[in-house]
Amino acid sequence: MTVVTPLFTDGELNDLLQFLSDGKFLTATLETLHYVALAMLGGGILGLFIGVLLTVTRAGAVLQNRPIYALLNFIVNFFRPIPFIILIAVLQPLARVVVGTGIGAPALIFTLIFACAFGIARLVEQNLLTVPPGTIEAARAMGAGPLRIIFTVLIPEALGPLVLGYTFAIIAVVDMTAMAGLIGGGGLGNFALQYGYRQFNPWVTWAAVLIVIAIVQLVQLAGNLLARKLLRR
Repeated sequence: MTVVTPLFTDGELNDLLQFLSDGKFLTATLETLHYVALAMLGGGILGLFIGVLLTVTRAGAVLQNRPIYALLNFIVNFFRPIPFIILIAVLQPLARVVVGTGIGAPALIFTLIFACAFGIARLVEQNLLTVPPGTIEAARAMGAGPLRIIFTVLIPEALGPLVLGYTFAIIAVVDMTAMAGLIGGGGLGNFALQYGYRQFNPWVTWAAVLIVIAIVQLVQLAGNLLARKLLRR
């Protein structure tokens, strides 16, 4: 007689229900959202600044400066390809200097901001380069200075693509937060690994995965809607 092993056991389901009732799942979800928000706030602003500089200092741009462009381009190309799991280890000494610790949520947020800044910088540069050169030349012909061109022509004209780029960045950050447990952080990724994978409870793992998927879907939907409205202006 063949014994069929159930895919999920009652004990595993009870563990999931216990985590839901005692608020551990909610806490992990809020931790993930907290990490993502701070990473996008810090990394998003720094990335926008670096990306604009990359755009306006390249050859033929409004603030052409080959040495600055070459330096920024090298720095972005140096850090951007480093896998996040390696970047966490590499930046631990710097995290201790900046935030006072190399482990825990502060170190994770610092590393997320660092990674976001260079990833977003390249996204910003690519999207700003889609602005037709004729639009910029028309503004220059009317006497607009470099700063006015940047804030009234370059960024507004690329706002729709920029929103889509930042949407992609938010989703990437959600993915990065799964590595939080490596340095003592929290969030859904660490929760799924600690209480799901390591305790052989697929209910917990899949519940965390579904919450992550829901967050990603909502972010993508909001980004698409906002970008569509901006592109129709």
